[in-house]
Amino acid sequence: MKYLLLLAIVLAVFWLLRGARRGDPPTGRQAPGGAPRAQPQDMVECPVCLVHLPRSDALAGSDGHFYCCAEHRRRAGD
Repeated sequence: MKYLLLLAIVLAVFWLLRGARRGDPPTGRQAPGGAPRAQPQDMVECPVCLVHLPRSDALAGSDGHFYCCAEHRRRAGD
């Protein structure tokens, strides 16, 4: 019986230590996989379908708006 109690205590301590280690915040500016985090990007909204997308992926129109695809830019009159 005392071995069962000892085993239960050892498992409880192991479980608590493992849970405490998982809760530590990541250090540095790296994602959990070790790759550097991407920098935030400006988001724009397509005036036709109201989808938000990164400015680097958007198509600029002559009217100053940004569109998600060439079809929406054409549909808006550009």
